[in-house]
Amino acid sequence: MGFLKDMRAGLTRNVTFMGVVSGLTDISSEMLYPIVPIFLTSVLGAPMQVVGLIEGVAEATASLLKIAGGRLSDRAGKRKPFVVAGYSLSALSKPLLALAATWHFVLFSRFIDRVGKGLRTSARDALIAGSVEKEHWGKAFGFHRAMDTLGAALGPLAALAIIHFMPAEKPDYRFIFMAAFIPALLGVFVLLYFVREAAAAPRLPGEAPAVRTPMTSDFKVFVFLYAIFALGNSSDVFLIMKAKATGFTLTQVILAYTGYNLVYALLAAPAGWLSDKLGKIKTMAFGFLVFAAVYLGFALAAKAWLVWVLFALYGFYGAFNEGIAKAVVAHLSAGDNRASAMGYFQGVTGLLSFFASVMAGLLWDRLSPSAPFVAGAACAFISMSALVLWTRKRKFSF
Repeated sequence: MGFLKDMRAGLTRNVTFMGVVSGLTDISSEMLYPIVPIFLTSVLGAPMQVVGLIEGVAEATASLLKIAGGRLSDRAGKRKPFVVAGYSLSALSKPLLALAATWHFVLFSRFIDRVGKGLRTSARDALIAGSVEKEHWGKAFGFHRAMDTLGAALGPLAALAIIHFMPAEKPDYRFIFMAAFIPALLGVFVLLYFVREAAAAPRLPGEAPAVRTPMTSDFKVFVFLYAIFALGNSSDVFLIMKAKATGFTLTQVILAYTGYNLVYALLAAPAGWLSDKLGKIKTMAFGFLVFAAVYLGFALAAKAWLVWVLFALYGFYGAFNEGIAKAVVAHLSAGDNRASAMGYFQGVTGLLSFFASVMAGLLWDRLSPSAPFVAGAACAFISMSALVLWTRKRKFSF
């Protein structure tokens, strides 16, 4: 009972409902994620370089706006208005995708979606950090990632259920794009009515706004070392296309991607709790090690059964990395610059992921399908080693 009570501690109203919002939104997004690259290549006739370009531009857009959105949220002293606007734009992008007749319109739809993501993410993460005590940040962000990723697991299953009732030789992808609008809209409703703005510190009449705390040198070093990993962390689209190259059907691709997300969702909250106990950067190092091993596996994989295993193991990387990294940023920032810190961290790493995705497409087309995965594994191992050495030198207590 004591363990269960410890696991529940820190899961406040805002943390819980923001998890629900993210879960619903990811059902919507992940209904489309494994289908869009197949729609682009098989229906619209786009080459893999275009797939990489679209994903890269989409993530670069989100990255730049995470920086801007975080700074605007800190200046306004508000979180919820930016979160609502961002989730609303992402919801509207889903029916737009159904209108695509060329890859250019897919790019436009993905752009709108990522504008929404960029606008909301930094403010949302600062809202979560401001809604729970710092000793539970790992758990809170882990729970949020778990709910987000549970939606990511359910989304492809929902798409698969819809595809089951379509002609096997010609599935109607555009209908799936329209159906994805429903959970996204529900997420906006939950956000509007159940999530509350975190209380700001009161200011006396006539008191000037306080000068925001500058970013620490430790925060900058962490971003730099993590950025090495981001240089090799290309879009998961390449994992999907690797599965297709080993003979996976559309159904098998969706099931494998769902398996990855289920593992991620089941482990994210326990991984966050563990990071609060053992140390966040040390716990992250395990995630980087798993990433490097999985990417090397994808580089060498020629059998379908191995790809199934690799997708499941990939879930360990997500659980032991993404939410925990945000908790580290929360520790390395102050309350009055936390949204900006979240924005800079996710913006810089996201921009580097843009280059990673573009380069992965070029490496795939011009060198070999294995080359992007070898490069990604090398970057992860270098980043992991540097972070561990830095942590030992600085002797962090979180």
